[in-house]
Amino acid sequence: MTEAAYSNSLPPSALIFDSGVGAISIAREIRRLLPGLTLHFGIDNGFYPYGIKSEDELRPRIVDQAYRMMSRCRADILVVGCNTASTLALPQLREVLTEPVVGVVPAIKPAAAATQTRTIALIATQGTVNRNYTRELIEQFANGNRVINVPAPELVHLAEAKLRGETVTAEALTPVLARIFHTAGGDKVDIAVLACTHFPLLREELDRFAPRRIQWLDSGEAIARRVRWWLEELNLKTGAQPEQSLLLTSAPDPGGRIAGAFSEFAPLLISSGSPA
Repeated sequence: MTEAAYSNSLPPSALIFDSGVGAISIAREIRRLLPGLTLHFGIDNGFYPYGIKSEDELRPRIVDQAYRMMSRCRADILVVGCNTASTLALPQLREVLTEPVVGVVPAIKPAAAATQTRTIALIATQGTVNRNYTRELIEQFANGNRVINVPAPELVHLAEAKLRGETVTAEALTPVLARIFHTAGGDKVDIAVLACTHFPLLREELDRFAPRRIQWLDSGEAIARRVRWWLEELNLKTGAQPEQSLLLTSAPDPGGRIAGAFSEFAPLLISSGSPA
């Protein structure tokens, strides 16, 4: 379909923003809870991956791209479907947007409430692991439980590979699993917090290849509930079925890789290149 086909008669909608396809894990939870809500996707693939960029580079970029994409699709709610973007730019986004902004926060608080061994693994990108925001979350919500920080940037690429139809092997996950289970205190971990929206896409493989069973916890369900709360606050009623989704990318999508990953949310209207 072409951009011209996009209707100006807009039902209630949310824009899910990310640098890559990790937004899918959030979108699935929102669609499960709110099947009639129209979802749009804003993918800053022109600056992917966020996890290896500096804060000074990322913060203005995130605000600029999210603002442009919200203006383009005219969504009622912005969901920042990226832990890196959320830990860096939520206050700034709330300053420039009149629409509600829902961020993704690592699920440390529910993990702390659920752990039986008082030992939690926090699996995230290198940037999120080292960010002051994350350390403050741990201090505020870990409730005295031990938190083992597990940097796992390779999971971002493995999740994207899985969505391209590639098989994620035990060998590929071995280094990450070793950082969880074969480190000081790893034998006590009973809950792992998946603190990047790409990571829940690999939950099945992580569980299958882990040396023992633990709980893998992410924020997707909580984000979906927050979106529902905002719809009620805004008195917005969704229909029985969602309308057409708009997929915005900040750079061209060679071979339709990103579009293919989001095909489960069809029909999609695709617009490549930074929105004006």
